[in-house]
Amino acid sequence: MQFIIIDFITIKNQPQKSSVIMKDRKVVFSGVQPSGIITLGNYLGAIKNWVKMQESDECLFCIVDLHAITIYQDPKILTQNILNVAAIYVSSGLDPQKSIIFQQSSIAEHLKLSWILGNHTSIGWLSRMTQFKNKAGKNKETASLGLYSYPILMAADILLYNADLIPVGEDQIQHIELCRDIVGAFNRQYQIDYFKMPKALINQNVKRIMSLRNAKKKMSKSDPSDATRINIFDSNELIGQKIKKATTDSFKGIWFDEKNRPEVSNLLNIYSACSGNSMESSVQELKNCTTSQFKSKLTEVIISSIGTIRDKALKMLKEKGVLVNILKEGQKKAKELASTNLKKVYEIVGLSVY
Repeated sequence: MQFIIIDFITIKNQPQKSSVIMKDRKVVFSGVQPSGIITLGNYLGAIKNWVKMQESDECLFCIVDLHAITIYQDPKILTQNILNVAAIYVSSGLDPQKSIIFQQSSIAEHLKLSWILGNHTSIGWLSRMTQFKNKAGKNKETASLGLYSYPILMAADILLYNADLIPVGEDQIQHIELCRDIVGAFNRQYQIDYFKMPKALINQNVKRIMSLRNAKKKMSKSDPSDATRINIFDSNELIGQKIKKATTDSFKGIWFDEKNRPEVSNLLNIYSACSGNSMESSVQELKNCTTSQFKSKLTEVIISSIGTIRDKALKMLKEKGVLVNILKEGQKKAKELASTNLKKVYEIVGLSVY
């Protein structure tokens, strides 16, 4: 896997196994919101690569449910979605013996550190966050404080575990930059080099997966139309129906051209990612196909990629106790790290009197 780690490029290697954070290994932190069913885009863009990272790094993978409630979630659906994400994590190959898998809201230290960091974050910095502008739209005056301060909580998530690398999409780089600004402000304020600078980790080999109906929009679990995405829990039949109806164009033949053929290029990205083949070899294989033939082959590789994960996750959800135990065990490990770090922060700030 080839990555860009802001400022330099590295190839991940040297697989090791450990469930204890070691000083000579990088700490990786990332997570997914339980704001809907995890999509094919979430899997290809994030989770699939996390599975490889846990062999060489110390990884914490969080179900970021506190972030999810910055926009209203039906309580019963949210509870189920938290379990759904846990099931998909494990079914995808995240190993509780190699990685710490936990629920964000079960660690109160996230909120405590967020408050402290908020007092070292300027309103000007937050006002420049493009994601807030996009989500709030024309309703900035009625948007919640949680949505506005979302990046501060994200910074707390990262700094609470002294994470080195944060796997993110390009749309999240601004949040990592803000986190780094907060680190600088905190360290300068207390004249101590305590928090280290986290780095955004961008996987060069993963193309952004876009909507099946509009290649200008990212495939999203929060899109009102279910037809725009492939959900991990979609049946084989439903996957076929969605791909069959996916937007393409009137050109004959299959080739990659994001400018002139964005929809077909998006489907080719999905094909390449699911099959594990390069774009060049994928185009060579498919170039003489009709659109119908291409979509049929695409359906096959998607089912091959996520069908087993779906079936395992659904089976796990019938054994709720197993998932709960995994989250409880992850909570214990994360809590130990988080409480130790927060105690040091309290001492630096002057809040620790006993």
